[in-house]
Amino acid sequence: MVQKLRRAIGSEGQELLISFNLLQPLVKQMLICDAMAGVVVSKEELQDAQICFLRQRGYERMEQWTELLETLRLREQDVLERLRHDIRRRNLIRERYAAKAEARFLERKNDLDQVLYSLLRLKNSFLAQELYLQIESDEANFADLARRYAEGPERSTNGIVGPVPLTQAHPALVEKLRVAQPGVLLEPFRISDWWLVVRLERYSPATFTDEVAEQMCQEMFDAWIDEETTQTLGLLTSEMKEPVTTSDFSDFSISR
Repeated sequence: MVQKLRRAIGSEGQELLISFNLLQPLVKQMLICDAMAGVVVSKEELQDAQICFLRQRGYERMEQWTELLETLRLREQDVLERLRHDIRRRNLIRERYAAKAEARFLERKNDLDQVLYSLLRLKNSFLAQELYLQIESDEANFADLARRYAEGPERSTNGIVGPVPLTQAHPALVEKLRVAQPGVLLEPFRISDWWLVVRLERYSPATFTDEVAEQMCQEMFDAWIDEETTQTLGLLTSEMKEPVTTSDFSDFSISR
């Protein structure tokens, strides 16, 4: 791949691409295309992709294909090639990683579990305790107090955070949410300079669905292509930095 790139762009082209931060995306796309080279697209797959393309833009039947292209001012050859590219990429990812998807899911499950919770962030510990007692005794509504007193972004969402991945929260909050019971208000606790009043509303453990399997395959492919891109860029740039030695001029002589 390195030699192929060198032949395609040359040293001057490489320097120009680097100056405009375009070398990395070029290398990445070339690596992807090289990996997809042997992937076959069936007529049925292409037709299904065309129908999907039509429906995404409000059309229903294949008979409307020409009308769609004319409306979008697109060449059929360009659209079909884009669809084939997407199909090849999807098939390649499935072929390489489908068998490993569930194992990756089990490794990543804690990162995929989602939570919905109510949150009040306050600087004043006494106010946090007071608001906690009001909510606990049903004297006040969590959402109303959040709109009035919250000092974080949750003020604009009635105190609601999520649904979000559980591990997106601060580690100390994650620990609290993992053992909390939905609907049970937690006593105020401190994280850094903030006092938090929290109530877990819903905990949604991740399950291994077809959609999640696709996500795991995509993640593994992205990790692979990023690694390959980094290695290829390293080889390209190292060649550019190699110093010139006297041996490079061994075939030349200077005559007086």
